[in-house]
Amino acid sequence: MKRSKISVQGLNLYYGKKHALKDVNMEVQTNFITALIGPSGCGKSSFLRCLNRMNDLTEHTRIDGRILLDDEDIYDRRVDTTLLRKKVGMVFQQPNPFPMSIYDNVAYGPRLHGIKNRMEVNQRVEEALRDAAIYDEVKENLRKSALSLSGGQQQRLCIARTLAVRPEVLLMDEPTSALDPISTLKIEELMKSLKKRYTVIIVTHNMQQAARVADDTAFFLAGEVVEFGSVEQIFCRPKDRRTEQYITGRFG
Repeated sequence: MKRSKISVQGLNLYYGKKHALKDVNMEVQTNFITALIGPSGCGKSSFLRCLNRMNDLTEHTRIDGRILLDDEDIYDRRVDTTLLRKKVGMVFQQPNPFPMSIYDNVAYGPRLHGIKNRMEVNQRVEEALRDAAIYDEVKENLRKSALSLSGGQQQRLCIARTLAVRPEVLLMDEPTSALDPISTLKIEELMKSLKKRYTVIIVTHNMQQAARVADDTAFFLAGEVVEFGSVEQIFCRPKDRRTEQYITGRFG
């Protein structure tokens, strides 16, 4: 029996008095792409931020329940959040390269985590750029500003920056919403190749994208997971009428 990479058990999230996530249960499989779908404000991004404790940075936040990463509770008081975020990396909606060179963007994480050897840093940078399918486009210009890249290239650079610290899980919060169709296709192809080495969880408003790239899909509504299952089951044989209404465009 295949063991889940992440097991979410009875998760409740509160922002002050607002009950943002309600009794969420989910098993995220290793080397799967899991898509989180649902209308705006339904809790998808809040859930994603729980998985590497980004919500710790928001005031008046409270969490009940458990999130296990390889059977270890990430909300245990002994957990080092810096090391957790090294294991569980995040790529945001808007590309956010640092105002430095392409090389230094990717080298930033390894250096931050104590890698001083120049050859090892060089190796990490090249490996990450290759994994993010951008190396051939930038290899002659590694000392140029990352801000000179196109939007699609910047997003792949941000993916490379995340991969350079060698995470186990990659969280992606609407990574293609600001991109043109050609760049979107490149990121989708990249996700499919990355799942061979990483567990990928993506928030998307694009139903076609979820159907194209995901193995499993969770449909969120008003802070609850209405339905969770294989992408084929969710899109072809939804069990809940609300799921069917959402994926057919009748609301949301």
